[in-house]
Amino acid sequence: MTRLTAEGIMKRYFRKAGEANFFEAVGKTDLTLEGGEVTVLMGRSGSGKTTLLHMLGGLLRPTEGRVLLGDTDLYALSDAALSRLRNQRIAVIPQGRSAVETLTVRENILLPGTLYGEAPADMSVAADQWMEALGILPLADSRTRELSGGELRRMAIARALCWKPEVILADEPTGDLDDENTALVLSLLRKTAAEGAAVLIVSHDDAARPGADRAWRMDAGKLIPMDG
Repeated sequence: MTRLTAEGIMKRYFRKAGEANFFEAVGKTDLTLEGGEVTVLMGRSGSGKTTLLHMLGGLLRPTEGRVLLGDTDLYALSDAALSRLRNQRIAVIPQGRSAVETLTVRENILLPGTLYGEAPADMSVAADQWMEALGILPLADSRTRELSGGELRRMAIARALCWKPEVILADEPTGDLDDENTALVLSLLRKTAAEGAAVLIVSHDDAARPGADRAWRMDAGKLIPMDG
């Protein structure tokens, strides 16, 4: 079973080059994401949630500590090897827009597999299935500039889930969504975890917490377990 483990990771930004004056975005943190489980991380904007997610996803090198996917130390890999590992095994659903505007919705969803020429021939079928599940199949051939914020969010989720990653790191996945689509997206993420993925949902939306296996709160860069 998949396991993503953070061991003593922290992120510190120096305010001025050559000086010891720094800002600690994330304090020293241990965290394990288990396959088959949904972990929810709550907290206000600016509390360090996204910084932690980016370190877990191999997108931001910690100042200290290490991140292990199984026995593989992400930040001990070369840039090329880390990029390939992320593409094949970790899906990040970003908070901001991540669409390639020159591509259609379907092409955006299929993009991860085309980067290394490893997309199975039937992936377009899977892409259509996820678009249908998320209510955006009629937009498959539309350019992303024609989509609303909520439609772009659902496209990013379809792109992540289509490739059956071992780890899903979702940053505010219900942002821009109405109540009906929020419930749908959370249900699909929980279903994906039940099928074996390790899922982290970073959110300030209380709707994300029910049904989670583990819940944490981020406050001023510190990770705090939530009761209940």
